[in-house]
Amino acid sequence: MGVILKPIDIVDDISKEDFFEKYLKPRKPVVIKNMARKWPAYQKWTMEYMKEVVGDVTVPLYDSSKADPAAPINAPTTEMKFADYIDLIQREPTDLRIFFFDPIKKANKLLDDYISPKELMGGFLDKYPSMFFGGKGSVTFLHYDIDLAHIFHTHFNGRKHILLFDYKWKERLYKLPYATYALEDFDISNPDFKKFPALDGIEGIECFLEHGDTLFMPTGWWHWMKYLDGSFSISLRAWDKSWAVKAKSLYNLTIQRNLDNFMKARFKKKYMDWKEKKAVERANYALKRGLPKK
Repeated sequence: MGVILKPIDIVDDISKEDFFEKYLKPRKPVVIKNMARKWPAYQKWTMEYMKEVVGDVTVPLYDSSKADPAAPINAPTTEMKFADYIDLIQREPTDLRIFFFDPIKKANKLLDDYISPKELMGGFLDKYPSMFFGGKGSVTFLHYDIDLAHIFHTHFNGRKHILLFDYKWKERLYKLPYATYALEDFDISNPDFKKFPALDGIEGIECFLEHGDTLFMPTGWWHWMKYLDGSFSISLRAWDKSWAVKAKSLYNLTIQRNLDNFMKARFKKKYMDWKEKKAVERANYALKRGLPKK
């Protein structure tokens, strides 16, 4: 059976009414082709332009290696001058990525180049955009965003391969306890079903982003991303109207994350071994029970 992937819906443009009824209300992903074509960034955001406006600031870099049991989530692997990193990803494949780069702190000029899609929905966190850079072949591990925001993810200067899974599949995806990411021992794009049988039969959505494409990812959707070229993206975030989602977001950002970091620091490998064991047990239980129910 394998991982069952359907192609994502793609639209050139969309009205507020259609967006609400077809995608926001049912929380379904979609790619919008023309949204960013109206932004100054569509023409301006080249690699050389990024080097010019950001300059030689030192940025933290992340790779695809399995997380250190004692380190907080999203701990960087190394660091590099931004201009040197841009040269690197244009020159050759690398698994080094820039994760959650804040353009406000480093390059205020970039804020004039994009427009939050407020004609589609409200709740945007305009002061908190984030940018992501990756070399050809680099991978963002399977996870969902801890703040549970709706995300408009626009890609530039290359291609990106993305797999998406509804939150309801969390146990079958080997979700780690007290975390928003999955067990890192499998490749969701080519899983070993003998070692990870719960992945067999899960359903998801596949998409490929090109320059200027915008992916709408509703709150809670799991995503795995692979840079097919050295390229970058910007994510614009908006709150869900549900107070239950907001409360869960607050819990994730405060209690859950702090507890997880404390347990990692205190018990290190013993704690991570327990988390991985629980992820496998829960995945096997969900598979045995035929969860989630359709």
